Amino acid sequence: MEELPFVLEQVVNGVVVSAYYLLIALGLSLIFSLGGIVNLAHGAFYALGAYFAFEIQPYLGFAGALVLSPILVAAIGIVLERTMFSRFYRSDPILGLLLTFGLAMVIEQAIRIVWGAAPLPFQIPDFIRGQLFVGDMIFPYYRLAMLAVAVLAVAGTWVLLNKTSFGRVVKAGVQNPDMVAVLGISLAPIMTAVVALGIGLAALAGVLLAPISGVHPAMGAEIITAAFVVVVIGGLGSFWGVVIAAILVGVVRGLAIHFVPAAAEASIYLLMLLVLLLRPRGLFGERIMRFE
Repeated sequence: MEELPFVLEQVVNGVVVSAYYLLIALGLSLIFSLGGIVNLAHGAFYALGAYFAFEIQPYLGFAGALVLSPILVAAIGIVLERTMFSRFYRSDPILGLLLTFGLAMVIEQAIRIVWGAAPLPFQIPDFIRGQLFVGDMIFPYYRLAMLAVAVLAVAGTWVLLNKTSFGRVVKAGVQNPDMVAVLGISLAPIMTAVVALGIGLAALAGVLLAPISGVHPAMGAEIITAAFVVVVIGGLGSFWGVVIAAILVGVVRGLAIHFVPAAAEASIYLLMLLVLLLRPRGLFGERIMRFE
């Protein structure tokens, strides 16, 4: 019983970790579901979000960086979607994978050229420093604020996808894009908006995590694998599948750090293996006609 508060603390910390996994994985899932592109450059956009925030914070503060950095990275995503991604939506998925892999390498090297290879310090804003004490448990205010921002971003995305005409077109385009085209609805601007949304969410995760992990060129490569694990566990095309998978991955990793530190990273891959053995489509994977 003495360990119970510490275990609960690790569970809460795992939920916080799941917040930035979720922001990245949700964008990955949306882009792949609608466009069929495995965006290996998603982690690079996450890193760009952190670097842009590093530059913006001295002028507009952390709140300004939190808003402006994802918008700027999303704008870059729009340009890349119109000039590159759009050429591969109906191509072999391997071609899109190779494109985004190369793009990830280009962005990472560009980051090294512009900002250097050394990590850059990113301080937690003064107004959310400190810790919250709940009995024997300790929760940093910044991590709780990060969780709140992520929840608001995900809730806003859910409203956009489920309560608007835009969301209805996205869902129809995921299931049967040819039928949407027959109805005279162009998916090109919808896909551009989805890519901007997904990349913007990844950049937001980069801003939120920068004060915790620091800012360095390889930070995107470090996070992208875990994000793909979340997408696979949750199931393609399922919003809530990605949400639940992100929480599972975060909590499992948090508990593994406490009980078996050496297996912390391996634990999320074991979780993915177990899920795929029982549910090959993931927890809430939907049937998508053009992928079957």
